[in-house]
Amino acid sequence: MHSSTRVTLPAAFEVAEIDYLALLIANMLERLIAHNDKIPLLPESLTRFHSRTVPNISVLDYLRRIIKWTKVEKSCLLLTLHYVDQICARIPLFTLSSLTCHRFIISSITVCSKGLCDSFCTNALYARVGGIPVTELNVLEREFLRAIDWRLMCTREVLQEYYINLIRTDSSGRFGLEGAESEVEDSDMESVSSRSASPMDVQVRHRPSFSLLGTREPSSVPGDTATLPTIEQNMAFAALQHSLKKPP
Repeated sequence: MHSSTRVTLPAAFEVAEIDYLALLIANMLERLIAHNDKIPLLPESLTRFHSRTVPNISVLDYLRRIIKWTKVEKSCLLLTLHYVDQICARIPLFTLSSLTCHRFIISSITVCSKGLCDSFCTNALYARVGGIPVTELNVLEREFLRAIDWRLMCTREVLQEYYINLIRTDSSGRFGLEGAESEVEDSDMESVSSRSASPMDVQVRHRPSFSLLGTREPSSVPGDTATLPTIEQNMAFAALQHSLKKPP
């Protein structure tokens, strides 16, 4: 267990401790879940990822359990955020909530590890670690691949932006980036500064796709979520939609 003192993380996600990555990702997802749980669940919004009840394990403990027993790679953890963006952009009714998050995470780790890593586990082990029957994981795996249109790949640059944005938006305030006070890599600093505009300003001007990344210039890289707005924009837009549905 890490202490609550200030932690300076390395500039590159590949050399960061995996437990710190889990802390940052869990913080981001839990904030998104807290917001999305307030949105009424409609019948047309139900998916294979919905559990009947909220799992009795936190997102952080669930990630730590997966890390311990599957030895998941750091890139796969960050790719989970990329897949959230992809699916929410393709399926606007889908929301990551306390009912969908755990199944989404284990499906993402299973698909990503098997598709992109040299070493991975069997579905039987992923299912056991994830706390679901293997037959259910098999179904979720197929559903997940269809939802992301089989686009498993992502550039290292995009994953690095997720990492920088996780540190920038972490609500605990515990984490800082190595060299941020002086000169961090130009690309990282540009990605942070390009996301400094007010989220609500963007929401009012455009109906956004959903993203845990900040807005960037359009990219020609297949599967790159280059023009998607931030998690804060996602939350602001959902709140605006909810308020517009209320009777006067």
